[in-house]
Amino acid sequence: MNRRSRTAAALVALALSLAGCTETPAVSRSGVSGEPSSRAPAPVDQDAAALAAQKKAAGIQDCPVSDPTVAPVPGGLPDLVLSCLGGGRTTRLAGLRGRPMMINVWAQWCGPCREEAPYLTEVAKGNRSDLLILGVDFAETFPDKAIEFARAASWTYPQLEDTDKAIQAPLQILGPPFTLFVRADGTIAYRQTVPFRSAEQIRQQARTQLGVDL
Repeated sequence: MNRRSRTAAALVALALSLAGCTETPAVSRSGVSGEPSSRAPAPVDQDAAALAAQKKAAGIQDCPVSDPTVAPVPGGLPDLVLSCLGGGRTTRLAGLRGRPMMINVWAQWCGPCREEAPYLTEVAKGNRSDLLILGVDFAETFPDKAIEFARAASWTYPQLEDTDKAIQAPLQILGPPFTLFVRADGTIAYRQTVPFRSAEQIRQQARTQLGVDL
């Protein structure tokens, strides 16, 4: 490989590391217990009752009620129905209206997701506003590991799951972590395409993009 090729490869690697995880995510120092895998794992079947019990023990809230009839809005969330991680009601993304939202897309195999996890926990625990904080477990085929990740991070806010990566194309997601700030009318105010580096950074984005003080 000549010097020009080596330089180009290094620049591509740097860009991917800044963006977050891809289909073969880099492993970084964990922000919660356990180590991320080197890539998204292969599908497995897991017992629904066991997952529900695990979710209950972790204290994860049920997923939010969504309107099944309201029309999608231009510039809003895609008209997709996602399952609730660990069981429970399904949620139609385009039907989430009436309050501002922060939607964080993550995966337990994603190193940068583990790094930003404590900042999301700090913000969620201190949230006294009307902001709905919602997680989406992305490209995950071991839901028990995902629930364990959420438990270790002390995430008790609702968690959807997108095993099939249905949101990837409509939201232009390169990989997790990826965070959306959504207005109460359903329109997307801002896309955070890189990991958060502090809880204050999250609070600042909520103020700037949604006018919400956390």
